[in-house]
Amino acid sequence: MTTSEAFHLDLAAAEVYEKRFVPAVFAEWADVLVDEAPVASGQRVLDVGCGTGIAARRAADIAGPSYVTGLDINEAMLTVAARTAPGITWVQGDAGTLPFADGEFDVVLCQMALMFFPDPLAAVREMRRVTSAGGTIASVVPARLEDQPAYGAFVKLVGRHAGTQAMSLLDAYWAWGDTGRMRRLFSEAGLTIKNLHPRTGTARYTSAADFVSAEVESTPLMNRVSLEQYAQIREGAEEVLRPFTDRHGAVAVPLQALLVVALK
Repeated sequence: MTTSEAFHLDLAAAEVYEKRFVPAVFAEWADVLVDEAPVASGQRVLDVGCGTGIAARRAADIAGPSYVTGLDINEAMLTVAARTAPGITWVQGDAGTLPFADGEFDVVLCQMALMFFPDPLAAVREMRRVTSAGGTIASVVPARLEDQPAYGAFVKLVGRHAGTQAMSLLDAYWAWGDTGRMRRLFSEAGLTIKNLHPRTGTARYTSAADFVSAEVESTPLMNRVSLEQYAQIREGAEEVLRPFTDRHGAVAVPLQALLVVALK
């Protein structure tokens, strides 16, 4: 795979994802996405590619849990999501063939997942189909790797040690980070773009080792590197993340993303 990669995790990795990745990275972007949409009380909300459900949970805080549905193809992610927020409806399904009726939702969210869909255009068209007339689709994806000073250095480090299989996954993370490409995608899906702009957040970790653990152990990358390669990546990360490390060893990594809000 080149531009898209399946993001499948077992239950142990999904637990690590919720424990480490969500508070370090995704909680911030969930708040941004819900605010940008924006989600309002009583709206019917769908979170596509919900993972362990942080964007759905943030939406539920506003709309109400009974109004929110989260969908993901990964059973392990949904197991963690359902345990964390049992009041939300969790559905296993494919973003390219959403199992919902036309116009069933007022707002559709997609946080940091679009780049993993095998057919992003089919997925966005499906999001449009299940959105009500005048409804909103809001999505966020990582910006281009060249716009990521810390992640760029980390990806180069992984590339030196891990080889092509690992790099195909890492390349997929940044594949949709081009403004023009995102604009064409949403326009081709028949949507009217209301807002499309970059925004920089901060991923926060207690140490460089904590950063590497989250980036590797809670993603499919763990299955694409050997223990020796993982040890080399951990050792090298101390150096490449030094410019983003404070005197106490905590790491604050800038993460630029593209936000798009579109109307049906």
